[in-house]
Amino acid sequence: MKNFEENLSRLEELTTNIKRTDISLEDALKAFEEGIKLAKGMEKEIDKIEGKIQILMNQPVPDTADTPELDLFTAADAASGSAGAPTEGLRQ
Repeated sequence: MKNFEENLSRLEELTTNIKRTDISLEDALKAFEEGIKLAKGMEKEIDKIEGKIQILMNQPVPDTADTPELDLFTAADAASGSAGAPTEGLRQ
């Protein structure tokens, strides 16, 4: 990332130089060419970063310890698969 910031700083410097009124056409053209090369390289870096962000954004959310789990069948009878009927309060 430091390289990107250095390139951005250089690009800003080139832009300032091109805007000077006392710069020769040849020097302005050289600065422009360097700026175009820097900008293209920076664009590639941004594309790579965007790709990494897309990958990170599309990853599934990991399970956390805070997620409650429903354990509905812990008390189930192995033979019948039932936890048994309540002994009171049933209508018959």
